[in-house]
Amino acid sequence: MLKMINLPYPLNALEPYYSKETLDLHYNVLYKGYVDNTNKTEEQLTKARETNDLSNIKCLEKNLSFFGSGAILHELFFENMGPAIPTSPSVELMEQIIKDFGSFEKFKSQFTAAGAQVEASGWCLLVWVQKWNKLEILQCEKHQDLTLWGCKPLLVLDMWEHSYYLQYKTKRPEYINAFWNILNWNVVNKRFLENKDNKK
Repeated sequence: MLKMINLPYPLNALEPYYSKETLDLHYNVLYKGYVDNTNKTEEQLTKARETNDLSNIKCLEKNLSFFGSGAILHELFFENMGPAIPTSPSVELMEQIIKDFGSFEKFKSQFTAAGAQVEASGWCLLVWVQKWNKLEILQCEKHQDLTLWGCKPLLVLDMWEHSYYLQYKTKRPEYINAFWNILNWNVVNKRFLENKDNKK
């Protein structure tokens, strides 16, 4: 049974960059829906196996991918943020960013542009690709389309309208620029070291 993670900060902790109203709706309604629907799908899959009735397996597997990925990415997103206390990439992560993108500003510009240009509903992600030993930026449609097998998400930004519309309306770039102020690099640094050192 999948359980909701606890927010590591109060609902008003990200203001003014991310409003309490938006975070409350995002966490307590939308994220909860993904967790609940993941559990519901798992229960349906268990029943299908027990009854040996796999006639609806295509729909169930699709739901598992969609709702499960939605739950996971939201957890990473909430953990990526924190009160506007200055943090920065670690020395190791900064060196990798410069190696793979040319400079931190070039990385930030590419990530911001990629986020603003996500088609419809989706995500922008900084990922570690162990197979290639490098960082990449991905645009993910919905929660699971256009992924790169084997990549490990380090930094994720929710580009679904529900994540910013109440506060920023159609001004996606303003939402992305605000996000940089509440990005908790300490979490990103930790994920990077864990995944870079993991050779499995």
